Amino acid sequence: MGWIDGQGANLVGTALEPIRLADLAWQNEQVRRALRDRDVAALFRYVQHHSGASQARLAVQVGMTQARVNEIVNGRRIVTKLDVFERIADGLNLPDDARRLLGLAPRSDGRHAPGSAFDLAAFPEIVRVYSNQASAAAEIRDTARAVSELDMLAVRGLGLLALRDSLLRQHVHRSEDPAPRLRVLLLDPESPAAERRAAEIGESAASLADGIRLAEARMRELSEFGQVEVYRYRTLPVWRIIRLDRTLFVGSFDTDWEGHESATYKVLPTPHGPLYRGWRRQFDVMVENAERVI
Repeated sequence: MGWIDGQGANLVGTALEPIRLADLAWQNEQVRRALRDRDVAALFRYVQHHSGASQARLAVQVGMTQARVNEIVNGRRIVTKLDVFERIADGLNLPDDARRLLGLAPRSDGRHAPGSAFDLAAFPEIVRVYSNQASAAAEIRDTARAVSELDMLAVRGLGLLALRDSLLRQHVHRSEDPAPRLRVLLLDPESPAAERRAAEIGESAASLADGIRLAEARMRELSEFGQVEVYRYRTLPVWRIIRLDRTLFVGSFDTDWEGHESATYKVLPTPHGPLYRGWRRQFDVMVENAERVI
């Protein structure tokens, strides 16, 4: 039997109204965890909280009965079928990033052919490119003035932090203000990777190793001013990373140049950008697998 009054018609209209959350809402770690775990109950609760949708409206949008939605929300039923996940993703208008976390393919809406390039304007993570570290030095120093966290991935780090006139030392060697939490990854001077890197840049293995040990000794002095963690990694260096709170400055190592000679990229986090999160994740994984020496 259909609705027979204006209130009923309004309820039907509300239930049929699409559920759309802002793109930023899908970047919340709580919902991203639910998507990765395929925890539909947590996903439904999150969507209800942020959209105000009733269980009836959820049911209409995802092609279920309200009773089934209630069972899922209250943990009496678990979704396992791929076609149901597809209906949920479509009904909640999940963006492609959220669909991937749920284990689904991006929407095939015809806007991008398979394998097509991204529009860089939609992923503005790299906000500036410098020809080398020297041309980025002023902005790096300016960003570091009031930093509370500093991560650094380097080979020796002499020009970045270890020497008195290094790029960043004055901003962490401060007695009047709280010093930033400092995590540093340096190449293990005793590793085969250190010997190979020395050969790549035309330096003796002993000289490179001595430079790394000098950097470690000079960084030990910084522990008087705050929390300092120094680690040794044993893989051939590829990226040179400076993280100042939420800003990354990234360069690279190659057989033909040192890190400070490469182009330096200023990178900021964006809702869907993979670069910032990827470099942050790489640093954290390297710390987990490195040997702490300070």
